[in-house]
Amino acid sequence: MPTGGPRFRRFARATAETVGHPQSFVTALAIVLAWAVTGPVFHFSDTWQLVINTGTTIVTFLMVFLIQNTQNRDAHAVHLKLDELIRASKNARNALLALEDMSDDELAKLQAQFEGLRSQVVEARASTRGASPRRGGRRR
Repeated sequence: MPTGGPRFRRFARATAETVGHPQSFVTALAIVLAWAVTGPVFHFSDTWQLVINTGTTIVTFLMVFLIQNTQNRDAHAVHLKLDELIRASKNARNALLALEDMSDDELAKLQAQFEGLRSQVVEARASTRGASPRRGGRRR
């Protein structure tokens, strides 16, 4: 599914990078502190509370969509790169190219297979090191 035009993509990425910067957090914190300090001036009125509630709700609502767009693009790019690596490896299972289309049960079975392979590797390493592998020491 398309993720927007080139201008929107550039805007979404730039916005996501900007709000992910530590300075953006400091700016947001300063805004909240300034709002809190003005509480006594406005007698902690309903309007005073409404300002921060409305502002944060609107910003959060819009940011969810921008950040989700950026995350979708990044995830799609990673999937394509991994698909290419799987396709290029002659010993890889090409069925892994469509993992995102598998059911939860199929994914659970595949995970169990990989956990079994992991256990075999761990056991093989332990047997080549001897009965009691040393931790943190050098091999002789």
